[in-house]
Amino acid sequence: MSRVKVYLGFGLLLLSFLLMLPAIQADTSTVYVIPIEDEVERGLQAFIERGIEEAEEAGAEAIIFEIDTPGGFVDAADGIARSLNKTQLEKLAFINQDALSAGAFLALHNDEIYMHPNGRMGAAQVIDQTGNAAADKANSAWLASMRSAAQTAGRDPDFALAMADASAAIPELGVAEGELLTLGASEALDVGYSEGTVSTLDELLALKGFEDATVVTIDETFSESLARFLTNPIVVPILLSFAGLGLLLELFTPGVGIPGLVGLTFLLLFFYGHLVAGLAGYESIILLVIGFGLLVAEFIIPGGVAGFLGIAAILGSILLAGGDLKSTAIAVLIAMIVATVGMVIVVKFFGKRLDLFKRIILTDATDTEHGYVSTTNRPELVGKIALTVTALRPSGTIKLDDERIDAVSEGRFIDGGKNVKIIKVEGSRIVVRELEKQEEE
Repeated sequence: MSRVKVYLGFGLLLLSFLLMLPAIQADTSTVYVIPIEDEVERGLQAFIERGIEEAEEAGAEAIIFEIDTPGGFVDAADGIARSLNKTQLEKLAFINQDALSAGAFLALHNDEIYMHPNGRMGAAQVIDQTGNAAADKANSAWLASMRSAAQTAGRDPDFALAMADASAAIPELGVAEGELLTLGASEALDVGYSEGTVSTLDELLALKGFEDATVVTIDETFSESLARFLTNPIVVPILLSFAGLGLLLELFTPGVGIPGLVGLTFLLLFFYGHLVAGLAGYESIILLVIGFGLLVAEFIIPGGVAGFLGIAAILGSILLAGGDLKSTAIAVLIAMIVATVGMVIVVKFFGKRLDLFKRIILTDATDTEHGYVSTTNRPELVGKIALTVTALRPSGTIKLDDERIDAVSEGRFIDGGKNVKIIKVEGSRIVVRELEKQEEE
């Protein structure tokens, strides 16, 4: 009887375990959602890399990249695409509204693409900083990247090229030469650039059989959001301009003051953003510290060499931290021009009004209104008769009563021992004229 109870208990335990097994299996399915929003820039790359790494460590079934971006910078898009290509997890792109320019390029690096009914994909021509089409070299490289992305994904590369090249016409879609291709949801489905149209993320999960999966959405931390802002190619020159202006003013106003603190703050913001974004390494920070150390040494032991090396080290650290050498060099050049112009404007128009600049600007005026005179003015000498002690050629010495005075003739030579009349007194300058015979009489 006891054996029956044991077997019965074991059977009930086994049955309970079998009933729980489907639930356990369902709970093990995990899907990660990583948003690709706003502008595509280098700060976004660090965020996406972190999300992919977390998904891989968690053993996720798939990653859904929810895309809504107007595009961004080519170098950032290329870096993100490399990160997408490295992972072995299934990658699904959900174009929730817009995947334009660099966004279309990133969508093509996913295994499957799904679009919102109002979604758009395309308009991927490279634009330079002036808003015009990029040079042939840059555009050619971008077209090759778009073609390769489409071919790797098993899609017709002609449509990818038409998104990036206005000279590639697609008559069947009504895209004439001179226009860029932008696909809507239905058009993308027709030409094989989409695997389906879904209105919500839940619909996509259900369509892929992940309705019971644990969905983990990766959100940006505050530091990542701040880093994305600070590493934006438009913000970087502004940061460096304020940093350069503040530090330049501090160099001309020795001592720890407001300009130096402001400049140092903006410089640290630059390095903080690039460190969080994964663009700057500790070698750039070490070089920055060495640069400031050399500048301090220049103040202690003047000579010029340490100061020059310090400035070079700081510039080198900025270029290392920027990631892309060309764009960072342009930002540094812009910052140097802005800082120099700003320095001139501040000193010229505001320097005399600010106590901050009293150490570099002479604000006192030695004028007559404030009682300053270069010598004693003697207007009472005008009209008096004196005797030349020396010849005036045209300067010399005259004698008035018992006083010897330096004087100059009105213009002509006057010999010694002649009577002269003082006709003008201008500070220390006394002008005399030789008396005519009738005046002496």
